Amino acid sequence: MPTDTADLRYPVGRFSYAGPDAGRRAAFIDDVAALPERLRRAVQGMDDARLDTPYRPGGWTVRQVVHHLPDSHVNAYVRFKLALTEDQPRIKPYDEARWAELPDGRSGPLAPSFAILDGLHHRWTTLLRSMTPADFERTLEHPENGVMMLDRMLALYAWHSRHHVAHITELARREGW
Repeated sequence: MPTDTADLRYPVGRFSYAGPDAGRRAAFIDDVAALPERLRRAVQGMDDARLDTPYRPGGWTVRQVVHHLPDSHVNAYVRFKLALTEDQPRIKPYDEARWAELPDGRSGPLAPSFAILDGLHHRWTTLLRSMTPADFERTLEHPENGVMMLDRMLALYAWHSRHHVAHITELARREGW
């Protein structure tokens, strides 16, 4: 049972990448595909008081976590498409913490974010399943993280999907919801 803030922040552990592997790649794509339904189940039956509960001291609320996922994954999808159609594009980062504080992320209803996630993850999964091993070797340049291969990006966003759902499910478990 997580007891310190570091454990609460990383309920599935910190991200790590072991390198390209076709078997893991298929599992990562499955994680991306499953996010909308896993997230929907995680918040099912939560009222506004629970949705507005931070998952950890100083952390985002459940509502902000839900809204963060389409914000983040829209950016990821665009980054994949850029890397597949341009030679090592330099992508633009965004301030996810400030995005989470905007009114739509702080207090907006969940339905629009689920609508985005449903459509986005359907398209993204279709794209991912059509990619060749060579496609996963394509790269992009992140101004803060350097050159990143799409295979690593896939692993990152599969982890990201599990990571944020676990923020919610672990909070619900700790609180006895």
